[in-house]
Amino acid sequence: MTKRTMLTPEVTASRRRGLPALAVLLGLTLTLVGPAQPGRGYSHEDQDYYLQELLAREQYGKMQVSGGEEPAASMPGPPETRLRQTPADKKNPRGGKTDSSRSPEKQTAKSKSENTGGGKAAKSKKGGLKSPNSSSERGGTEHSVPEECPPMGMETLKIDDFQLHASTIKRYGLGAHRGRLNIQAGLYEDDLYDGGWCAGREDPLQWLEVDARRLTKFTGVVSQGRSSLWSSDWVTSYKVMVSNDSHTWVTLRNGSHDLIFTGNREKEIPVRNVFPTPMVGRYLRINPRSWYGGGTICMRAEILGCPMPDPNNYYHRRNEVTTTDNLDFRHHSYKDMRQLMKVVNDMCPNITRIYNIGKSHNGLKLYAIEISDNPGEHEVGEPEFRYLAGSHGNEALGRELLLLLMQFMCLEYRSGNPRIRHLVDQTRIHLLPSVNPDGYEKAFQAGSELCGWSLGRWSQDGMDIHHNFPDLNSILWEAEVKKWIPRKMHNHHVAIPGWYQAKNATVAVETRALVAWMEKLPFVLGGNLQGGELVVTFPYDRTRTQGAVRETSPTPDDHVFRWLAFSYASTHRLMADASRRVCHTEDFAKEDGTINGASWHTTAGSMNDFSYLHTNCLELSMYVGCDKFPHESELPEEWENNRESLLVFMEQVHRGLKGVVKDLRGQGIANAVISVEGIGHDIRTATDGDYWRLLNPGEYQVTARADGYSLTRKMCEVGYEMGATRCDFTLGRTNLSRIKEIMEKFNKQPIRLPVRPLRARRGRQRRLGATLIPSRHPSCSAMLYLVADMTSLQSPWFIGNSDIVI
Repeated sequence: MTKRTMLTPEVTASRRRGLPALAVLLGLTLTLVGPAQPGRGYSHEDQDYYLQELLAREQYGKMQVSGGEEPAASMPGPPETRLRQTPADKKNPRGGKTDSSRSPEKQTAKSKSENTGGGKAAKSKKGGLKSPNSSSERGGTEHSVPEECPPMGMETLKIDDFQLHASTIKRYGLGAHRGRLNIQAGLYEDDLYDGGWCAGREDPLQWLEVDARRLTKFTGVVSQGRSSLWSSDWVTSYKVMVSNDSHTWVTLRNGSHDLIFTGNREKEIPVRNVFPTPMVGRYLRINPRSWYGGGTICMRAEILGCPMPDPNNYYHRRNEVTTTDNLDFRHHSYKDMRQLMKVVNDMCPNITRIYNIGKSHNGLKLYAIEISDNPGEHEVGEPEFRYLAGSHGNEALGRELLLLLMQFMCLEYRSGNPRIRHLVDQTRIHLLPSVNPDGYEKAFQAGSELCGWSLGRWSQDGMDIHHNFPDLNSILWEAEVKKWIPRKMHNHHVAIPGWYQAKNATVAVETRALVAWMEKLPFVLGGNLQGGELVVTFPYDRTRTQGAVRETSPTPDDHVFRWLAFSYASTHRLMADASRRVCHTEDFAKEDGTINGASWHTTAGSMNDFSYLHTNCLELSMYVGCDKFPHESELPEEWENNRESLLVFMEQVHRGLKGVVKDLRGQGIANAVISVEGIGHDIRTATDGDYWRLLNPGEYQVTARADGYSLTRKMCEVGYEMGATRCDFTLGRTNLSRIKEIMEKFNKQPIRLPVRPLRARRGRQRRLGATLIPSRHPSCSAMLYLVADMTSLQSPWFIGNSDIVI
C-alpha cells in the first residue's frame, strides 16, 4: 500500500473551543515545525507567509535574501516511461497473448482499460487510477515507484482563475491566474496577458497556491519558466506544501529534511517532479527557493492530482462532463493508430476503406480512411469532404478526435442512427488523422505534460507543414492590380509556380503528398484540426497590405466562410461561450469563436489559402482546445466538447447549389466553369461534369461555360432547409469549336477535289439553301465559307475558290 499523509484540521477545532487567535497561531507553528531539534530551531522559511507577517515581521526584515542557486537535496526521479501496447500484441497477466479471435467490437471496448503511453496513468473501468507497477499487478510484491495522477487542469482551464492565489505579484498581467503550464505571453513585455506568474518580491517566502475545492491526492508538479520574448525568468528549485484549510501547512519531507525539488534550467522545457509519497489535502503551494540569477521569481505550473471520492460534493458533480460513447479514449502511437484504423475497417467493411496519400520524411505512411456507402469510388452528385489533423505533430487532440470520430460513425452506422446513415450515404468522407507522424512520435515519447509548446511541431526536416504551401495570394492579387482577370488569368485554380515544383525546393514531402491529394479528389469542404486555442479561422490567412501584421483580408466568399466557421464554433461546448476564460492572450469568444485568419496573424502559403485558390475546396482551421496535448483522462470531455461540432460542420457540405453540366448528347463536361454573379471566385466541374457550390440562402444568377460551348445562365434559389438545390446546365457547341474539331479530325489537312465551274458551285449552294459565312483557317490558303445550317459533324461543307474541305 502507498503511504498517504492526511492533515489534521486543528485550526477548525481550535476555533470551536474559542481559543484566542494568538494561541491558535502558536499551535499551528508547533504543528508545522514539530519539537525543537539541536542546531535547527524554527526556520522562518518553512512557515506560511501570513504567519511571517504576524509573528516574525522584525526578523523577516533582517533576513538575508539571495537570488542565487541553493543546493538541492536528492530528487525523486520520474516514473519509467511506459509505452502502450496495441490490442494485437498486448499480453495478458499470465504471459499468454491476448485472444486475437475476439470480435472487433470487444477489441475496441477492451482497449479503454489498457495501460497508457508516454508515462501517464491509465484509467480503470471504475474511473479510479492505479499505478502500472502496483502490487496488484506484480504478484503482491511492493515497489517504491511513486504514484502519479493526471493533471488537475491548469493548462486546460478546468482550474479557474479564482482557484489560483499567490503571495505577491509583480503586476496584474503576471498574476497567479497566469501561472499555467504552456500559457503564452502577448507580443509586448507589459501586456495585460503575460507569460506566467511573477512574484512582487525576490525572497524565498513567495508562493503560488492552488485551491482544488475538494480533498485531492496530490502526486506531483510540472513547472516551466515565464513565456517571454524579452526576458529570461525561471525557478531553479522549490518546496511543496499541502493544507486542508489554507492555514495549517505541511511541507513535503525526505526523512528529517524538507524536500527541495529541482526546477527548470530554461524557460520553455517542462520539468516534472513526482512526490515520493502522495499528499492529501485541498490546497497546494509551490514555494520557490532559488531562481535564475539573471531573472526573477517567475513560473508556470501544472499540478498532478486525483480528486478523492466525495458523492456529497455538489460543485464537482455539477461540473463533471461524462460521455456514454464506448470509444477508445487514449493517445495512440503510430502503430496503435494503424491498428485502430484496421479495427474500424474490420467492423464496417462495407462503408470504410483505408489508403495512404504518401510517406513522411522518415518513411511513415500517411494513412487516411474513407467513409462512404460506396468506398473507393466517386459517385456523381455526391460531394467529397475531408478532415485532417496533426500538421503540427505535437497538437495531438485533433488527431485523437478524428480517431474517435471514425469509431463513432462506424458504431452509429451499425446501430442504425438515421443521422449518421444519411450523412454516410450522401457524402464521401475522408479522414486523415496524422499529417506529421514524425513530429507526433517525438511528442508522444515525451508525454502530454513534458512535450512543451513546440517539441514535434515541425516535420523531420524542420518545415511547418501548415504554412509550407505555395503563396498563391500574391500571384492573384498582382494579377488583379494589373487587370489581367479574366482576360489573361482566372480568378480560381491559380497555377502553382514552377519554382515550388522543383526537386530542390524547400517543400516537405508531407506537403507534396497533401497537394497531390487535394488535386486528385474533388473536395468541396474541408477542415484541419489544430490545437492551442479555441477558435475557428477562415481565409485569407495573409494580409493584402504589404508589411501589415494584422489586417482583415476577406475572400469573395467571406459570407460563406463566416457561416461555416460559426456552424462549428456555435455548436462547440465552450468555443462561443462569452463567459469562458481566454486560453492565452486573445478573447475570441466576443467574436462568436471565429476570426479571419489574417486579422489574427498574417502567414503566407497557408493550407487554407492554397485550398481556396488552387482547388474548389473551402478549407477552415479548427483550434479545438487550449491544451495542444491533453492528458488522456481529458479525452472523453474533449470528445463531448467537439462531437456535435464535427458532425454539424460535415453536414454543411450539403448547403448551396449542386448539379451536372452536360452537352447536347447528355455527357458530362469536365472543367466547366461555374460563376455566381456578385462573387468573384469561380469553381470548376469534376471529371463527370458534376459540381457543388457552397452558398448561403438566397437567389443567385449562375453561369456555366466551357471551352467550345456556348455559355448558359440560370436563376437558382438556395433555401434555408438542409440540402443543396439542384441546378443543372446543358451547353451547346459553338461553330468555332466544331470547325476546330473537324480540322483536328483530319490533321488540319484540306482534302483537294477537282475544280468545278463557279456557276455550278453557286447552283449547288442555292439548292442546299445555305448561308455563307466568311472564315479563315491556317490550313486553307483562301477564303472559306461554312454552310451554317449543316449541323452534322459528319458532313460539313467548306466552299472555297479552289478547294472543298470536308
